[in-house]
Amino acid sequence: MSQSIEKTHATNPAPHNLTPARERYLEVKRQNPGSILLFRMGDFYELFFEDAQVSSKVLGLTLTSRDKGSPNPIPMAGFPYHALEGYLRKLITAGHRVAVCEQMEDPKLAKGLVKREVTQVVTPGTLTDEALLDPRESNFLASVWPSRSGSVGLAWLEVSTGRFLTTDLEPAQVADEIARIRPSECLYPEHLANDERLRPLFARGGMLKTPRAPWCWAEEACRSALLKHFGTTTLEGFDIDSSASGVTAAGALLEYVQEMQKSSLAHISRLEPYRRGTSLIIDEATRASLELTRTIREGKRDNSLLEIIDETVSPMGARLLAEWLSNPLTNIAAINRRLDAVEELTRDTMFCRDLREILAETYDLQRLTAKVATGRASPRDLGSLTRSLALLPRLKAKLAGRQSVLLQCEP
Repeated sequence: MSQSIEKTHATNPAPHNLTPARERYLEVKRQNPGSILLFRMGDFYELFFEDAQVSSKVLGLTLTSRDKGSPNPIPMAGFPYHALEGYLRKLITAGHRVAVCEQMEDPKLAKGLVKREVTQVVTPGTLTDEALLDPRESNFLASVWPSRSGSVGLAWLEVSTGRFLTTDLEPAQVADEIARIRPSECLYPEHLANDERLRPLFARGGMLKTPRAPWCWAEEACRSALLKHFGTTTLEGFDIDSSASGVTAAGALLEYVQEMQKSSLAHISRLEPYRRGTSLIIDEATRASLELTRTIREGKRDNSLLEIIDETVSPMGARLLAEWLSNPLTNIAAINRRLDAVEELTRDTMFCRDLREILAETYDLQRLTAKVATGRASPRDLGSLTRSLALLPRLKAKLAGRQSVLLQCEP
């Protein structure tokens, strides 16, 4: 994935005699620096200036120009509005941040210039649309803060499900944790880009590195952002020390997501503390050599240990298996609880088969409920959620009377 988001797009020229629509385009572009702007005009999304030049190569679009007879013709490209999903996926995969500017009123009814506003800013780490996500893989946005105390705060969030974690690390631990989490995008303070503690971040490929201004990392402001979001006066209820470096990383991350999403984040309901030692510590080199979730040569899931053993029948199960494989247990009691459940499933093959049939009919409840909470659910999403919830009584009945703790259904 490229790091084009880190490069500031050149300032677009402002030729004389611009139309009102093009003046609005430049205004929105200035408000969204570093983003490729998709500007809705009628039935098309238009791109101009450098955005058109960059996107024409990534998307295979024909690059044309307006005002060809002028000394400064304006490069432009475009595509039909109904093709947005496919083109957006290509831009995100290429490592670009994309701002989508929509028409906020019917052009036929508008008096004067059609009102246009940015409705979403999409980055690799803030995806929520299932069409842009791999259902079998988590998609984390991370944030790294090298604090004055010497420790490194690390936070990571899966926007599509709302899972939010934070921890404090020693500098030597940063590379291993980033390799474990595998974020698709990571925020860092631009004024500390030369800090030695951030070297593991820049050494890692396949991840978008997004610089954030110094004021985004003000410790008190980051702490206040978390308290305001969760509606609390302290983070003690989450078992988190408010003075920890990870709190600054988490607050900066939350504010970035709020800025990008422009919608409710009610599904992010708690901040989990992550403590090293609760699972087996695997260094970056060993993790790569074992090919647990990715092959060494191609860096793909195919032919990795995960892909070979994955017999799950639901997206949620696939993501959970990947997490378990990446974080082997060290607690004997927890290991035995899993083994008890596995033994019960293998002994009762009919029960196991029935359970798999129910789970195979279940849609991705984690991501569906998150879409409902953020107000992005479509009628189709609501139908999928309804059908999945209707399966829960069958699932509960099937689990009744099970002996192993992990298979028991709480009342």
